[in-house]
Amino acid sequence: MSDNPLVPNAAGRPKDMAKRHLILEAAKTLFLSKGFASTSMDAVAGLAGVSKLTVYSHFTDKETLFSAAILAKCSEQLPELFFELPVGASIETTLLNIGKGFYTLINSEESLNLHRLMMTLGSQDPKLSQIFFEAGPERVALEMERLLSRIHQTGELQIEKPLNAAEHFFCLIKGAPNFRRLYGYGEPLSAEAGEAHVQDVVSLFMRAYRPV
Repeated sequence: MSDNPLVPNAAGRPKDMAKRHLILEAAKTLFLSKGFASTSMDAVAGLAGVSKLTVYSHFTDKETLFSAAILAKCSEQLPELFFELPVGASIETTLLNIGKGFYTLINSEESLNLHRLMMTLGSQDPKLSQIFFEAGPERVALEMERLLSRIHQTGELQIEKPLNAAEHFFCLIKGAPNFRRLYGYGEPLSAEAGEAHVQDVVSLFMRAYRPV
């Protein structure tokens, strides 16, 4: 039997993935700029340069598309190696790197817009809030919990409740500066002030969990 009939399908798969990528990029842009209710599947198709039928062939409805877009956005904002404990690196340096990365992430315009959007959607549709929470905040806390558990095993810090500690760490990093940014009040901290804020949080965290 000839292999020729298989060629069109094999060649079509990269195109399908390329279209899926275009759809997700368009969805992320529109959901973040216009919100969930004001973003239509027609608008996503138009921005992606594909037909509405193509959008529905990849994502059965707007909620499914929103879920995929949020998952994609959170994944690209949180690199897989974000919570690694490098060999030879000190605990404090590791926490500083995570703190700086998280501080930069949550204060980016994209992240701020996403959180503002979810604050609005949360009161309208709890399911959408769950999608966002599981893809973003919960994933961050669980990754940090695993890291803090490994740090606890080294004995350098005594962290008996690593999930609680993880949540405390990120809440401290967000602090008043992020609260003001979310509400559009005042100017963002300078790079120097932002770094000093992270260093203060890490120092406080280290003192709180250092063995007596």
